[in-house]
Amino acid sequence: MRDDDLEKLVAVRRARDLIDREYAKPLDVPTMAAEAFMSTAHFSRVFRDAYGETPYGYLMTRRIERAMALLRGGMSVTDACFAVGSTSLGSFSSRFTQITGETPSAYRARDHDAVEAMPGCIAMQLTRPPYLGAVGAAAAPLQASS
Repeated sequence: MRDDDLEKLVAVRRARDLIDREYAKPLDVPTMAAEAFMSTAHFSRVFRDAYGETPYGYLMTRRIERAMALLRGGMSVTDACFAVGSTSLGSFSSRFTQITGETPSAYRARDHDAVEAMPGCIAMQLTRPPYLGAVGAAAAPLQASS
């Protein structure tokens, strides 16, 4: 990898970190490009090459992921939409449906148990030592056998 390519990746990573931190604030591609010290078109190309999606697509994916958590917690679709920085309920709902395969209302209405919300928990339960409780806290001390 050339030094120039590495510098571009560092700059694009700086912009991606901005998106991850500030997803709920008004962000547009020119603002993201400015964070990377690149023109908008060049930034969009380099970002897509590095991460496999456009900067705006990445931003919307982060917003939808956060909205999913808010909806699981019982927040209304409208409140979740605006809490994650979307300004149009229609665009938010369309993008949510495109990414998740279901409408935000349907997602909010269905049951979300902890295992479904965090699939890694299944693996932790299977590998957890027997003396740990269901949430990983130490259970009562083991009794010495006589």
